[in-house]
Amino acid sequence: MSFLQTPAWAAVKNEWRGESIGWFDGDRLVGAALVLYRQLPKIKRYLAYLPEGPDIDWHAADLARWLTPMAAHLKQQGAFGIRIGPPVVTRRWHAATIKQAIADPVLTTLSAVPADVSDDAAIAVSTSLASLGWKELPTEGGFSAGQPKFNFQLPLAGRTEDDVLAGMNQLWRRNIKKAAKAGVEVTTGTRDDLPEFHRVYAETAERDHFTPRPLSYFERMWDALSAEEPDRIVLFLARHEGDLVAATTMVRVGEHAWYSYGASTTAKRDVRGSNAIQWQMIRDALAAGATTYDMRGITETLDPDDSHVGLIQFKVGTGGEAVEYLGEWDLPLNRALHLGFTQYMRRR
Repeated sequence: MSFLQTPAWAAVKNEWRGESIGWFDGDRLVGAALVLYRQLPKIKRYLAYLPEGPDIDWHAADLARWLTPMAAHLKQQGAFGIRIGPPVVTRRWHAATIKQAIADPVLTTLSAVPADVSDDAAIAVSTSLASLGWKELPTEGGFSAGQPKFNFQLPLAGRTEDDVLAGMNQLWRRNIKKAAKAGVEVTTGTRDDLPEFHRVYAETAERDHFTPRPLSYFERMWDALSAEEPDRIVLFLARHEGDLVAATTMVRVGEHAWYSYGASTTAKRDVRGSNAIQWQMIRDALAAGATTYDMRGITETLDPDDSHVGLIQFKVGTGGEAVEYLGEWDLPLNRALHLGFTQYMRRR
């Protein structure tokens, strides 16, 4: 289950109304979801959003048995439309394949590259959704309005630290060694260290031209996730001679660990704090029993002239794999309101 589907996430997204729902076989819970209700301006009608959910048997022969009662319940709650993000992986590309594709001038997007693994059963889920009236949200470069369609993951199952390190490219291994030699120290922080993390995060936002979240968001995230499970969220801090050079947060649910937010200073980039902090997070995820270290979203561009390609190149160095999810899907329950909402979101 994704951390975006835990009950705690409703407290993080406090501008939405949250509701946890379940599917039962008799008394046995067989599926679960967190629903976030976003109200339309001025009227009590809602978009019901299930980020990276619901957590159900997506390969069931009859998906309608799962989704139809859910739609009926959400409509009763005032939903004019439903948005889901099935946690279903359709294709995977190994690091070597991506590296080769980046070097090929003909291949400019991940979708154009033949996948190393394609899951026909997962692809069949999209046919089932379409037959039930669901519509896939269009993406731009692999991103829709919600969660990314393409992610980068490092498989950890059955591997040791030495195995993972050996799977990294030469540049990553060299930078990890360089950070250690320079004396970069990575420690875990507490809630009291969040302002320091946020200072570096705000610097990163200015440098990389994105709008930063306020400190209050991270404090709320810390409080909500920590209350549900003490080690659910961990703050990592990389320092060089007392100076904070990189800071990150990792979230873990069961055997899945996510690198959720990261920041680094412009100063002292040569001490490779970003590589050191990632390596520590990977080691801690491994020690905690995680089988997947998830580096989250990537755009699907492989064009060397596109500024976004640097992100995938950084992540590919870990020796992991790019994964394509089924994407986000909408079910309009009130077509007029859903159309109006869609047009409103496009204008924003």
